[in-house]
Amino acid sequence: MKPSIPKGTRDFSPMEMAKRNYIFDTIKQVYQLYGFQQIETPAMETLGTLMGKYGEEGDKLLFKVLNSGDYLSKVTPEELAERNSLRLAAKLCEKGLRYDLTVPFARYVVMHREELQLPFKRYQMQPVWRADRPQKGRYREFWQFDGDIVGSDSLLNEVELMQIVDTVFSRFGVRVQIKINNRKILTGIAEVIGAAEKIVDITVAIDKLDKIGLDNVNQELREDGLSDEQIEKLQPIISLEGTNDEKLNTIAEVLATSETGLKGVEETRFILDTLKTLGLKNEIQLDLTLARGLNYYTGAIFEVKALDVQIGSITGGGRYDNLTGIFGMPGISGVGISFGVDRIFDVLNALDCYPKDATNGTQLLFINFGEKETAYCLPSVAKAREAGIHTEIFPDSTKMKKQMSYANAKQIPFVALAGENEMAADKLTLKNMETGEQSLITIDEIIKTILA
Repeated sequence: MKPSIPKGTRDFSPMEMAKRNYIFDTIKQVYQLYGFQQIETPAMETLGTLMGKYGEEGDKLLFKVLNSGDYLSKVTPEELAERNSLRLAAKLCEKGLRYDLTVPFARYVVMHREELQLPFKRYQMQPVWRADRPQKGRYREFWQFDGDIVGSDSLLNEVELMQIVDTVFSRFGVRVQIKINNRKILTGIAEVIGAAEKIVDITVAIDKLDKIGLDNVNQELREDGLSDEQIEKLQPIISLEGTNDEKLNTIAEVLATSETGLKGVEETRFILDTLKTLGLKNEIQLDLTLARGLNYYTGAIFEVKALDVQIGSITGGGRYDNLTGIFGMPGISGVGISFGVDRIFDVLNALDCYPKDATNGTQLLFINFGEKETAYCLPSVAKAREAGIHTEIFPDSTKMKKQMSYANAKQIPFVALAGENEMAADKLTLKNMETGEQSLITIDEIIKTILA
């Protein structure tokens, strides 16, 4: 039987891993620059930790892990005959694979509250699993890369996260647009027009303005059950234009009677005004159609779009007021972002943004002509590695052509060889595989040439 891997999972080749490590390392360095610390949590959590935290749909998408040993011992013949898979799963499984990094993080904060220094700034990069139907761009096993600041209500945290996003994508050489909105503004809009339960319908309809035009947006709102009076009140919001400041002024007028809405305007204004003084390299835009995870976020919400590649959001996040409430410890507010590593990988591939040294493997290969020559080369191999040069010696003394083909296939830029002449001169021949140039030089000169 031919081996295979489960649907919705992937192998990564050495070249793909080099690229992924470049992404991880870049984001990691930026987080560390801002004082974030790394944590890891187990791949498995108890089902008590995971169940009921992602809604009914999320519970269905949890991968459950069978208890070890005789897992049928607690099940009666009647329960087996009943074939109620949910009830059986509850008896057969006590653990599940984590679905995201946020719930394990909340559990971590509650369990380690005594030793944590608040505000706690953490980043975490690990795989997560969802029993979803695999399709293009959607996997059952994929990586998340989250950064959160918990235990502080200050809006400086939001400002800092936007700086992190800006720094990361500047380092990648990718032009992005950072979109920002505020849950309180959306709540305010719903309050003012008296349609709290319609806020998702409203944002979905407004989002189609560019595609279907104002009349059709209004028609869609009518079909969603909004009255003509409510739609009339929404007009300044639907056709919101101008700079971020002008948009905020218009929103403030519309939300004049909503305390919550005005609080959202004030928070957004602080974030945008502070960022103006910090010289972001990418544009930040107020976008009212942004309505991420409405039941989860309570303040600022963000999303990042790549400008030069057609792809969905590549980073997102926001402020939540009660991260740890699900575990009986209310009142710990936080704000976080999640980098979409798989999509960033696709964007960098599409734009060919990887620096050459990020994907470089071996830099120097020593050819193997036999035992005597190898014994002569090995001290030089060690010296090259000490100097930080990625170095290999071909393990078998096979035909030179085969060894050179190996160097070409692995795109190794330099090859060193030693035969009778080189050994007599106490030197090596260095061949530049790109130019074909050869020179008889010492190992110290080889090191200088490669590191130059």
